[in-house]
Amino acid sequence: MSKKFRFEKNLPHQTRAVNSIIEVFEGLPTREPSEINANLVNPIIDKDAEIYRYRKNIQRVQEVNSIAFKPPIKDSNIIDIMMETGTGKTYTYTKAMFEINKHYGIFKFIIVVPTLAIKAGTVNFLKSESAREHFKEQYSKVAKVYVVESQKSRKKEFMPTSILEFVRADRRDKNSIHVLVINAGMVNSDTLKKTFDKTLFDKYNRPIDALAYTNPFVIIDEPHRFAKENKTWENIQLLKPQYILRFGATFKEFENLIYTLTAVDAFNQGLVKGVIAHIEDFGEGKNVYVRFVNSDGKEVTFEFLENGKRVKSYRLAKGESLEKIHPEMEGLFIEKINKREVLLSNGLILKRGDKINPYSYSETLQERMIRKAIRRHFELERELLTQSPRIKPLTLFFIDNIEEHRKEDGYIRKVVEETVEAVAKEYLEKEEDEFYREFLKKTLEGVRKTHAGYYAEDKGTKDEEIEEEINEILHDKEKLLDINNPRRFIFSKWTLREGWDNPNIFQICKLRSSGSEISKLQEVGRGLRLPVNEHMARVKDRQFFLHYYVDFSESDFVDKLVKEINEKSNVLHFEEPPSKLTDEMIKKILEFYTDRFRDENQLLETLDEEGVIRRDNSFKEGGFEYIKRNFPLIFEGVSKSKVRKATEKDKKVKVRIGKYPELKELWEELNRKAILEYKIKSEEEFRKLFKDFLLSIKDKFHLNVFHERKVQVEIKDNQATLKESELIEDYEILPIVTMSYKEFIMELAKTIGVNVTTLHQVFKEVKEEFNINNYLNLSTIRVIKQEFNNYLFFNAINKFGIAYKEVCHSIHPTKLTDKNGRPLEEVDATSIGLMYSEERVADSYYFEELFYDSELEKENIKTEVEEVIVFTKIPKNSIKIPLAGGKSYSPDFAYVIKSRDGKKRLYFVVETKNVDIPEELRVSELQKLKYAEKFFKGKVVFKIQLSRQRIKELIEEIYNGQ
Repeated sequence: MSKKFRFEKNLPHQTRAVNSIIEVFEGLPTREPSEINANLVNPIIDKDAEIYRYRKNIQRVQEVNSIAFKPPIKDSNIIDIMMETGTGKTYTYTKAMFEINKHYGIFKFIIVVPTLAIKAGTVNFLKSESAREHFKEQYSKVAKVYVVESQKSRKKEFMPTSILEFVRADRRDKNSIHVLVINAGMVNSDTLKKTFDKTLFDKYNRPIDALAYTNPFVIIDEPHRFAKENKTWENIQLLKPQYILRFGATFKEFENLIYTLTAVDAFNQGLVKGVIAHIEDFGEGKNVYVRFVNSDGKEVTFEFLENGKRVKSYRLAKGESLEKIHPEMEGLFIEKINKREVLLSNGLILKRGDKINPYSYSETLQERMIRKAIRRHFELERELLTQSPRIKPLTLFFIDNIEEHRKEDGYIRKVVEETVEAVAKEYLEKEEDEFYREFLKKTLEGVRKTHAGYYAEDKGTKDEEIEEEINEILHDKEKLLDINNPRRFIFSKWTLREGWDNPNIFQICKLRSSGSEISKLQEVGRGLRLPVNEHMARVKDRQFFLHYYVDFSESDFVDKLVKEINEKSNVLHFEEPPSKLTDEMIKKILEFYTDRFRDENQLLETLDEEGVIRRDNSFKEGGFEYIKRNFPLIFEGVSKSKVRKATEKDKKVKVRIGKYPELKELWEELNRKAILEYKIKSEEEFRKLFKDFLLSIKDKFHLNVFHERKVQVEIKDNQATLKESELIEDYEILPIVTMSYKEFIMELAKTIGVNVTTLHQVFKEVKEEFNINNYLNLSTIRVIKQEFNNYLFFNAINKFGIAYKEVCHSIHPTKLTDKNGRPLEEVDATSIGLMYSEERVADSYYFEELFYDSELEKENIKTEVEEVIVFTKIPKNSIKIPLAGGKSYSPDFAYVIKSRDGKKRLYFVVETKNVDIPEELRVSELQKLKYAEKFFKGKVVFKIQLSRQRIKELIEEIYNGQ
């Protein structure tokens, strides 16, 4: 039996999005329906009754979420939530439905999706046992799902059953919320607007009117597919939604944008896998292309181009093969034609001007790519299936010739099975891990079982084996991820590009690339989610990468992907420093820094006064550096380490095992498992501490004063004049009450882990200075949690003290050792550094090659220091020093240094920081020094290295100071 997915309850980026939605409605009056069938209808959250509060709520949420680019707030019922692909958008809007129900009693929701594929994915998620149990545990309710499907024609037609059941669902069913899922095609269908003989409630005989009757909340997935000028948007309005919550990674325009998790955020914060592109070269065909020129709807005109020049034109009709243009395109034919585009048999749609390279269709090239991807898969697999807990990787192949994979003698199938068998035998010969040996044996017992395919043409198949494959791929992710299931290679014809993903896709091999300009983010989106382990729990403690294989015709794949990520995230990206302040830079500065500049003239005047630009807007010396330093928001693009091309050194880095005995004692000291304890003697002492904390943040909760200037028009001596009165002050408490005191204090106690009685006592004591009864809402809980964590972090050491207590004597395995404490021969290079140099490393360095994350680290690794016995870069996320407030910390380098008398060793740990002077360090960085000193108890010297400091000087200072 397959294990079920274990969803995490409170991932910060998802929780912030959900809380932001709830806070938009705080303080708005809720009207209960009064009609006969009131129990079938949502209550109304009436923004129009207090439109000013609605606008202020949106403004406040935007400020809390630090949305730099804020379009004007509108009085409309549209609320936008921007979340990048792979960050859990479906989970987030599902959680939002339960929270909206919990706070405001809304129990009927309609989810509108653009395509059947996305609808299938959404329904699979909502109906999955994992999601059902997860949300039931939190809310004591389940989501009853109603799916609107196209109707088969019958003699007597009835209103769709799913719509009837949804509309008749009763709020007195306290154990459920009700969710209708519908795709754009059905929204536009005659079915929804058709008049049926039988009416609902003797009143509604059109499905769309019956749905509108329920006062639904509508959730729109992929909003860029629902342009306001299109018919679908017009039909969505017929549902008369109370509010429209739009969730997506892409928007044509924003409306009341309250939360952003951009592509840059997702990659840089490690919320998705990074991307490494492997580009297969094939010199013979680099400058040869076939371009789609024109179509009259019956025939297509192609041009054959060589070195950019037209060699010959061809006209092909539906069903004809492109082999007529070039022999390498054998088996590729035209499936559909219209006047704007052509659909090829490989599933690719070409628009006018799109180009494809015929050599991209070479069987030799495809074979090389398949073999390379499979070999790389086994490398990843061995690493991930021999660790604890285990992770099972999958590889996805996009192909165009189905028969070559389905048929027993198909060349793709033969290449796959031959390669799998050969590599599995090779690995089995030298494998020592018992579990992985058995997994490889099972692989060799049934190589056919290692791969599966899903294609649109499979619909309605009677082949049981194919049916099993399809069900596993589309509907049973848990079975596909079972570590005892040998299936790990999935084949598809772009059918899985939309509405499908799997968290454990670690490789995508795209055979026969297209020349069409489809979204690169969409392409990699199938494999961006962070993986789950054998217990179906999400793994987020390290950097994972999606390996993406393309051929030479997409040699600019990485550049296009980086550009798209930055453009979607509304930031600028420059390969080389520009010589001039561009119009785009001016536009972005004015968008992101509205509080500093009212218009372009003020910005240019400021830059002129600061000596940044000349009259023609060209930069003076240091001008561009000034812009980067003072306006960083416009440049925060995706880190080069997160999206990059593969290199030959992109696998493992070997270690110098002979040096481990010298490193062993320090390494084990760094890896001891410890928890942080607060030296608080009693609950009474904690009560005083929490009281001090509350009083320290009381200024964050205050009455806002609004000034109104009253102006009166008077007529004197036949002239109109203005008469101003005195300023009038109008007080309004912005934080509002949406919870009872009991609900608030119970939720706060649970959120920050504090005794309810203690909280109650403190709130009573500070009532005169800080009356919490004015601020009983989720925002207050969120602020108190954040501020209390910061308060503990900055005050724990000085105010009441901390101690570290060892909780486990078992140290191994670590990133450098196996479970028996023996040093590993090689480690994952990306955990040591994301950049590579062929320069020589110091003789005392633990690794043989130079991987690094910054120029300062690179210099450290190259530097020979006489006093150093051995030193190592500390692999990412390998050690975590606990900090007060729930944070943790990991330094960069560990050094073993000689002592003057030669009888002992000095241990030195370094954190590198790319700043010039200590004053540029954040206060939090300096605070970490104090925690490190406590953690190491004097056994280890800990220092921060600034960009101008040489490691040799720091080490000599320690050596001479003995």
